[in-house]
Amino acid sequence: MAEQPVAVIVLAAGEGTRMRSEALPKVLHGFAGRSMLGHVLAAAAPLGANSTVVVVGHRRDEVTAHLDGIAPDAVAVVQAEQRGTGHAVRQALDAVAAGATGTVVVVPGDAPLLTDTALTSLVAEHEAAGAVATLLTSVLTDPTGYGRVIRGADGAVERVVEHKDADADELAVNEVATSVYAFDHAALRDAIGRISTDNVQGEEYLPDVIGIFTGAGRPVAAVVAPADETAGCNDRVQLAAAHATYNRRLLETHMRAGVTVVDPASTWVDADVIVEPDVTLWPSVDLHGRTFVSRGAEIGPQTSLTDTAVGTGATVTRTVAIGAAIGADATVGPFAYLRPGADLGEGAHVGTYVEIKNSEVGAGSKVPHLSYVGDATIGEHSNIGAATVFVNYDGVAKNRSVVGDHVKIGSDTMIIAPRTIGDGAYTAAGSVITTDVPPGAMAVARGRQRNVAGWVQRKRAGTLSADAAARATPPDASPTVEPDDH
Repeated sequence: MAEQPVAVIVLAAGEGTRMRSEALPKVLHGFAGRSMLGHVLAAAAPLGANSTVVVVGHRRDEVTAHLDGIAPDAVAVVQAEQRGTGHAVRQALDAVAAGATGTVVVVPGDAPLLTDTALTSLVAEHEAAGAVATLLTSVLTDPTGYGRVIRGADGAVERVVEHKDADADELAVNEVATSVYAFDHAALRDAIGRISTDNVQGEEYLPDVIGIFTGAGRPVAAVVAPADETAGCNDRVQLAAAHATYNRRLLETHMRAGVTVVDPASTWVDADVIVEPDVTLWPSVDLHGRTFVSRGAEIGPQTSLTDTAVGTGATVTRTVAIGAAIGADATVGPFAYLRPGADLGEGAHVGTYVEIKNSEVGAGSKVPHLSYVGDATIGEHSNIGAATVFVNYDGVAKNRSVVGDHVKIGSDTMIIAPRTIGDGAYTAAGSVITTDVPPGAMAVARGRQRNVAGWVQRKRAGTLSADAAARATPPDASPTVEPDDH
């Protein structure tokens, strides 16, 4: 087993003009819930390096703030003037103990498809070969823009030539350097100070240390990795392609672990999502953040969950949920919206066109359709009738209401918070509840109905409604005013 590297150095100082972005620095663009920098750090983390150094430059305050949030133990080193990758590594080495012996791994901050397997293999091969440097390379159909790996007649690596400095024969080479390296720490320190700026860009190229090593007869090795693990992202087209590759890889991992993905082409899952075996993901599902889906649940179709926990055996269909908790065997949807703080108990049901925010719905309780539940606690086995609204905002503050167990809320009830509706109570349909309802009571809060006979014929004479009413009214009918019936 390979030893822990002395350091991992991540090069994240570049401007990335091809991203055409004013909103974010290049390395903070990303996908699947992580920035590109976050993906790279996640791939490097299993190496267990003694230190992680991230070279920042363009919009460094934003990158450093992001780094503090995702990898607080990493050390940010500022490259105030971007003078090449060799210059960046030279500055990064100032943050690494000079006398430490072992391996230094260098990775770019814009290679989000790197895997821990590729990096672990690189370090292992580097140490097994006794090399002073080991390159991670890939073979590309179109190597345009990449540095070419030039090998000697015996197949040994001789040097790396940047695309802009390559001649016709070198440009014909399709093995490229991926900007991922393992170096002997002492050898790197010695070589990095001898890099020339005699090139088209006038910069210090890190790949030039390979020529320095081979020129001195020191061994350089290479590990070839699949192109879909080493691709960089320089613009949004490449970023989208990387996301598709990453998502396909992630879904394959989930499927091999026992998850059914009915349509991988329309299913998107973030890196930190956990999906247990025997879950079914139907088409057009996207799972974001730290969503957790328990065994046997069914999600979708057309469902988006963010930072949401789904219990065993639950079913969530055509739903948007953010920061919600869905209990075991609960059913949600279609067309439900669970906002932060929505907490559904075991076997609860939330149906069509229901919105729930910062509320608990107890075990076995139902909010079947056309309702808003905000800032409420609903007990067990209660039923919230259609078109019920928990009126939680008084214009200044949000107020909370409590509904007990085995309560029946009639359709079109307005509950003016803060209210308590006791266990076993009922509310009549169409009520506006402005005072608490004792346990077992029937709350009726509506005006008495008054029918004004003949109104349509008198006030809307000549209309189709008046004609229909005339045909339906017996000639001898007398005007009546009917009381309402609870």
